Order: sequence, then structure tokens, then C-alpha cells
Amino acid sequence: MNVKVKVWRQKNSDTPGKMVEYQVSDVSPDMSFLEMFDVLNDELIHKGEEPVAFDHDCREGICGMCSMYINGRPHGPETGTTTCQLHMRKFNDGDTIVVEPWRARAFPVIKDLVVDRGAFDRIVQAGGYVSVNTGSAPDANEILVPREVADEAMDAAQCIGCGACVAACKNASAMLFVAAKVSHLAVLPQGKAEQKLRAERMVAQMDAEGFGACSFTGACSVECPKSISLDHIARLNREYLGAKLTSTNA
Repeated sequence: MNVKVKVWRQKNSDTPGKMVEYQVSDVSPDMSFLEMFDVLNDELIHKGEEPVAFDHDCREGICGMCSMYINGRPHGPETGTTTCQLHMRKFNDGDTIVVEPWRARAFPVIKDLVVDRGAFDRIVQAGGYVSVNTGSAPDANEILVPREVADEAMDAAQCIGCGACVAACKNASAMLFVAAKVSHLAVLPQGKAEQKLRAERMVAQMDAEGFGACSFTGACSVECPKSISLDHIARLNREYLGAKLTSTNA
């Protein structure tokens, strides 16, 4: 395959960026999208040019690093798939592929296709955890969790924090991410003690980071590579409202 790739090139967050067009030849349909970028970068390095900076780590759909906006969709044209799991057979010989970074004020561009997603880390640090006194490991059956509750928690815990939900939302909202992180702890008995504080603190941090309001279009769930359900946003709203109604803060 021979494809034309239009890539966003930007030196840093303080420098204006632009689209640059490259021709990539002899691409195998069995290559992953990131492997195609490896080929492109090898060619650029061979020519003495600056390679395209992009995030990647596990390349197994787990880490959430491979954040690329491909032909108008986060992670590309295949639903429920990360960029590293997207293969070139999803494109045709001679196609023009447009690749951009996530576009959100809370995700400033570091370089080219790499954005700073530290805002997600700070949201989790605000309350996405369970405080425990460490010591010896408890017995496995000390806290009983019904199977359906465990399954629901695991569905939410699938979130890999890639930011596709933010990129898909016209308001750059992080509601699905925050909802997943709140939900997977809210349904477990271990997370009940900090239930109210968790919702309040994480939503407050989300707002402080500059993410927009939920657009109610459902694009976040559709473009999420783990297909996180919108039901978790409904739970987050209930958790937050309940926390505010019973808050003792002045």
C-alpha cells in the first residue's frame, strides 16, 4: 500500500503548528497504525529530518498512550479499538489519512501528536482512590462482594485514561473518564467510606482543569476504546448531587 499522511507538526505548546504532508510507501496491510508511523519516522530520520513525536508504550490496547485523532475520529475508524490496535487494512491504497493530537484546553500540546494529560492524573489524585491502613494482606473473603457488583465495578475500571472521550466531545468534557473512576469505587463496599468526598473532589478538580460540561450527545461512549457505558455518567451525577445535598460544608 501507498498512503498519504497529513500530520500535525508543532514544536511545543508556545509555537504555532501546521499540517505537513508525507508519502508513505510499501505499507503492509498487516502493519498497525503505529508501525506505519515507525516506517515514516525511519524515512524522516534517514533524510535528516525531525521524526514525528507520538505517544506509545504497551502497543496492546492497555496503557492508553496512543492518542491520535485519525480522519476525524479518536483512535481512528474502528469502534472499540485503540490506535495501536488499528491496522492499515482498515485503509485503502492511495488513501489520504489526516492525523491530529487531542484538541482540548486541558490537554496542551507538548510536541506534534503528544499532549499533556496530567490533568487526568490530578483528577485521580483528588479522590480516585480508597484510603486504607496498610498491613498484612486480609483474607480473600473478608469483604464479600456480590458477583454482579464486581462485574459492574470491572466494567468501569476498564477505562485506560486515553482521553478519547474528551477528544470526541464538542465541549471537551471529561465526564466519562471521571464517571468511570468514581463508579468503579462507588459500587464496592471498600469505596463507600469516602463516597461523598470522592465525587465532590474529583468533579471540582475536573472543573478546575478546564474541561467543558457534558454535551449529552453520547459521542464519548461511542468513541471510547473500552466502550465505557453512559450509565456511569448517570451514577456520577447521582453521587455528586447526593454529596452536595448532604454536605456539611458552609
